[in-house]
Amino acid sequence: MQFYDAHNHLQDERFTNRVQIVEAAACAGVARMVVNGACEEDWPPVRELARQFPQVLPSFGYHPWYLHERTANWQRTLIEFLEKVPSAVGEIGLDRWKPGLPYEGQEDAFVWQLRLAAERNLPVSIHCLQAWGRMHELLRESPRPARGFLLHSYGGPREMVAVLAALGAYFSFPGYFMHERKARQREAFAAVPLDRLLIETDAPDQLLPDETNRFPLQDANGRAINHPANLAAIYEFMAREREMPLGEFAKRIGENFRRLFESQS
Repeated sequence: MQFYDAHNHLQDERFTNRVQIVEAAACAGVARMVVNGACEEDWPPVRELARQFPQVLPSFGYHPWYLHERTANWQRTLIEFLEKVPSAVGEIGLDRWKPGLPYEGQEDAFVWQLRLAAERNLPVSIHCLQAWGRMHELLRESPRPARGFLLHSYGGPREMVAVLAALGAYFSFPGYFMHERKARQREAFAAVPLDRLLIETDAPDQLLPDETNRFPLQDANGRAINHPANLAAIYEFMAREREMPLGEFAKRIGENFRRLFESQS
């Protein structure tokens, strides 16, 4: 059985032995993983991971948390990375949640990157926190990739699922939403059409509940981090939520992943 991780950050410095991590993930059935660069500093290691591991589909973008780090040539640099290897755009987005994070400039950066993806019909991985109304407006008003786009770790209202899906959205479910306290997020995912559902780890972040964490991992400081091999446990949880046999569920998610991330534009 094959599993597809729609969003992680394998390049994160908290991972200290990536060869071992990727091997463990492969043994656990992870066939592909989208590794998201969040800033210019990230993009070279993400590209190198794609060269080193065939499972890695690289994604390059500017996350709203790191926009203050942009160089004057960031747009040209991003285009160069997208042209050198088959890739996606992301992680990009809007964030009104993070304390102290300026909102000014986020929309311009997001729309420019979204337009770039639309021009090249590349998949996009989108981050959004506490900005769902404005995100919907920008998606509705802006060019979007014909192949669609991913709302990673979708935490918006259930009521917005249908209108966002009509614009081309896919929605990825992380293991963190398996926690009991995330009932609202699970209710939203119950409204996601099966042909728009994807699964992600967001590793090294968004840890699963302890009882489902089959691959405990720590960073160099002894803090718990998420392992990409935990992907199978998230699939199993969501298959139960959808009342589907795991094999059938995994097949449908694989079809969704390939349609968004691997189909020829």
